[in-house]
Amino acid sequence: MAQVSTEVPGDERGTLLAFVEAQRAALREAAEGLSEEQAASRPSVSELSLSGLLKHAAECELGWLRMAQGRPDETVRSEADWNEAFRLVEGESVPSVLAYWDGVARETAAFIAAVPSLDDSFPLPPAPWFPADTKVSMRWLLLHLMEEFARHAGHADIIRESLDGTRAMG
Repeated sequence: MAQVSTEVPGDERGTLLAFVEAQRAALREAAEGLSEEQAASRPSVSELSLSGLLKHAAECELGWLRMAQGRPDETVRSEADWNEAFRLVEGESVPSVLAYWDGVARETAAFIAAVPSLDDSFPLPPAPWFPADTKVSMRWLLLHLMEEFARHAGHADIIRESLDGTRAMG
């Protein structure tokens, strides 16, 4: 992976989006060169697979984007299909999930470019894991996506190394 400067002088949005993209790339890189079967395999006691992590990250980003936009999330899952967020189902493949995520990433970048300020905020939905009546900023959204993707990039590195000894950041 080529090193790219993550600083966009005078543009916090660009810098934050570059860091988000760097973590997306780390997740993607972990699955490069694998077959669909390898990407779907779970080489540890964890239920996580590389293809499942890619799908989860894409759906997670879309969910947060929709919250920030104040729009319904078309990927909301019920208890019955929750596990489908972490595995590919009929008709899905690593390339199709990556293409889907590319579209979500473009939509996120366009949305962030259009908001008047990174200080603009949106409410978090009622949930046991969120404080009641809390709002977060667009800046928080980008930092949260970085955190989410970085956590899963670490999972992806371990899975890939378990599969074939390859290290994503090698």
